[in-house]
Amino acid sequence: MSDDFKNRGRRPAAFSVEPDGQAERKERQLQRRAPASFSERVVMTPEAEDPFIETTAAIEALNLPEAVPRRRRFSFGKVAVGALGILLSLALGLWIDRLVRDLFSRADWLGYGAIAVVAIGALAFLIVIVRELLGMMQLTAIQQLKIDVGEAAASTKTARAATARLVHLLAANPRTAKGRARLAETEGEIIDGPHLIELTERELLTPLDREARWIILAASKRVSIVTAVSPRALVDLGYVLYESARMIRAMAELYGGRPGTLGMLRLMRDVIAHLAVTGSIAAGDSLIQQILGHGLASKLSARLGEGVINGLMTARIGIAAMDLCRPMPFRALKRPGIGDFLSDLAPGASCSQDRTES
Repeated sequence: MSDDFKNRGRRPAAFSVEPDGQAERKERQLQRRAPASFSERVVMTPEAEDPFIETTAAIEALNLPEAVPRRRRFSFGKVAVGALGILLSLALGLWIDRLVRDLFSRADWLGYGAIAVVAIGALAFLIVIVRELLGMMQLTAIQQLKIDVGEAAASTKTARAATARLVHLLAANPRTAKGRARLAETEGEIIDGPHLIELTERELLTPLDREARWIILAASKRVSIVTAVSPRALVDLGYVLYESARMIRAMAELYGGRPGTLGMLRLMRDVIAHLAVTGSIAAGDSLIQQILGHGLASKLSARLGEGVINGLMTARIGIAAMDLCRPMPFRALKRPGIGDFLSDLAPGASCSQDRTES
């Protein structure tokens, strides 16, 4: 190689290296596209074939109508049960009397001891009966207050009376302390009955409704997890019943009720009757899988899918119990629906629900 070629200098220069195909894409972007009409190429999907419309209807079908207590009617079955109970009570009394006489015939101290035991047992049984009756009366009073509050908006006087009864019912609940103070500050300033009812609902029941939603969500999550990992269907059924009874009792106590055993049976009967009448018990695998099909159902195992379904069923039971235990109808506040718990129980289904709402 010659010395002239070695000493010849070349000025530095910059070169831009385009990736494969990028230059062609830039040229196509720079070219102006003539406007065209798309009317001939757009095909509208019929509503009957649109899967998102069907899924939206399924989500709305899960939102139950508001639960109401069953009407108490005359029943010959109740008369028969009452007569049988009186007969059994008389037989038990005769047996106790015969037992005490036999003990007195053996030794006086045995007879007096039996009388003391019978007296203690009778007193405890009387206390239980009184507590059960008070619990039933409290539940009846709450339902009557709910009816009165719904009808009190027509008059300011009746609205104030209903508000005072509601404040007295929730006076022992510390969650309503701020709301009761707020109502006391505005006493006499609101003269319109509907506005007073709405203000009372916002101030008193907002923290209680928030706690009720947390109770429903926690119970639904526990049911969903336990039923997903349990090996037997009998265990699933037993735990769902246990968790539902626990949730209904917590709901009643939250809204001022103190139900005993009979009161709990009454509430559970009303909840189950409401679900049966509205057809919510029959709305099972097919409806839930239709809602979850766009995101989660295809990725879940069979056991985990059953857990989600049981959790949603528990949420529906909780919403019905909330309707029955709440001392005011939903007027100013939004009533919770199954969609409020769907995203927490099945996070993959939230995207599907968002697509159906958009």
